[in-house]
Amino acid sequence: MSRRLSSSTRSHTEDSIFLRPDEDPVWLDEPTRMDKMADGGPSKTGNPDCRDRPTGGQNPHGEEVFLHKVLALVIELHCWAVSFIISQVTGYWLFFVLEGNGPFSSVYKALQVIDFYLSFVLPCHPIFGVDSIVMMKEVYNPTQHNWIIKGTSGIGVTICVIMVIHLVCKWRYGSGFWFAEPVSKDLGDRRQSVSRQPSFTLSEWTDAQEELLDLDPVPQTPVFDNDTRTEGDAITLTVTPVGLQERRGSNVSLTLDMCTPGCTEPYGYGAQLSPRDQSAQEYLHQGTHVLTPAMLHTRAMDDQSLQAEFYETPMNFVDPKEYNYPGLVRKNRYKTILPNTHSRVILKSPDEDDDFLSTYINANYLKGYGGEERAYIATQGPTVNTVGDFWRMVWQERTPIIVMITNLEEKNEKCAEYWPEDSVTHEGIEITIVTITQEDDYSLRVFSLKCGGEKRSLQQYWYTSWPDQKTPDKAPPLLELVQEVEKAREEAPPTSGPIIVHCSAGIGRTGCFIATSILCKQLRTEGVVDILRTTCQLRLDRGGMIQTCEQYQFVHHVLSLYEKQLSHTAEE
Repeated sequence: MSRRLSSSTRSHTEDSIFLRPDEDPVWLDEPTRMDKMADGGPSKTGNPDCRDRPTGGQNPHGEEVFLHKVLALVIELHCWAVSFIISQVTGYWLFFVLEGNGPFSSVYKALQVIDFYLSFVLPCHPIFGVDSIVMMKEVYNPTQHNWIIKGTSGIGVTICVIMVIHLVCKWRYGSGFWFAEPVSKDLGDRRQSVSRQPSFTLSEWTDAQEELLDLDPVPQTPVFDNDTRTEGDAITLTVTPVGLQERRGSNVSLTLDMCTPGCTEPYGYGAQLSPRDQSAQEYLHQGTHVLTPAMLHTRAMDDQSLQAEFYETPMNFVDPKEYNYPGLVRKNRYKTILPNTHSRVILKSPDEDDDFLSTYINANYLKGYGGEERAYIATQGPTVNTVGDFWRMVWQERTPIIVMITNLEEKNEKCAEYWPEDSVTHEGIEITIVTITQEDDYSLRVFSLKCGGEKRSLQQYWYTSWPDQKTPDKAPPLLELVQEVEKAREEAPPTSGPIIVHCSAGIGRTGCFIATSILCKQLRTEGVVDILRTTCQLRLDRGGMIQTCEQYQFVHHVLSLYEKQLSHTAEE
């Protein structure tokens, strides 16, 4: 059985969601501490008067409920008053019409009757003049249709009696005359999802091109609080994201069914997949949705469809039991974000008898456009313990470019400063800074690497305009960075290896950048994009790539904006 964590217990890490050490999990299907205290249960601390109440003995929650009840009664009183006036005006209007008056003059006379009655209740002069008193003689001494007057008066008295009884019951017992639902619900029990409004804006390339691009407003991210999916046959299911592997990392829910049945071998080789995992793997291998430019622009603004598509796509996270090695925790920045076994980068060592830890790094090879093997390496931000391993990987893979999409600290540490101010040596690799160039949204460092008599050049693009747990405010700077990296890769030596991309955990912002790079190539080459297929392929190689729905929407918006730029360039 899957259980969902309350948003208040999640940490604000960049690409990972797990409990902070000082917090206990709060389940959405369990009553809150306020609920338990209201039911007479003991508080968490055992002293209900000590922590959960402010000084002075006042209960702000009770005051809020009281004000809510008063507001509800005032609104209902006005509704009953309107009902009373409508019934009386209608009755007297019918009487005057049957007495031979015109329809409009009958309305005026009916209002005069109500004006006369209100003059006894309210301390004010008649609104329609003193002739209301003269007109009342016509009502009290009718020649015929006397039953209409009596019926109208009876209806008015009945409404007043029911109104009084209803309001008394509403105030006294919390339920109305015919409603059984309580008026004052526990306002503290309103649980909200942590899904947020997208932080990005659809921005123009230049101010002069605003009308040309015809940009749409920022989409609103819907909230999904209920998971109504059911399990079924693995053959018939094409989209069934369930369990930690498929759902963790989203902004909506976190499931804790950590173990994947049947996966018992250390690296997952030859392991039996459960029906859930089989259906998830089938979807990741077959999921596709080709979008033409017109479809892309429409799809980018279809928030509900993007929500549904994102949550239907399995996350494909790794079961932590596949990496049950002592001391491995020191190699991972986040204990739940692990490299998928079939595509993980294995560090080489001259000593063949080295243990598993010496060959491990939290990184995966990713395919590029057209199925290009090992086009990218997605990895976590190096920690103090893994800086040496990171540079071993850079040298081993002959990496020409590093793309860093995180600040060193965002509320807490996101990445260690793994480069030197001048020169340093890690694992026999001498790293020296050659130049530093500062652009508006990123900085470019050029390193010189030396090892064993061989010398190489390395470029690091450090993009700092991507906030924690969000998306960039504007798309053009990201597209500019993607194009700069592609240009630098084309100029790299033919023997160069994959581009290394990392953020903090190496799945959220990293996934967005790599997906954007691949899809820009596809759009230029084929004239269409398949964002779903690219996302599935990335998650096959490294679980959780493009981590949040907001990021998934952002990728669509970036590609939509890029297509408009291409169209504008072609027209010129």
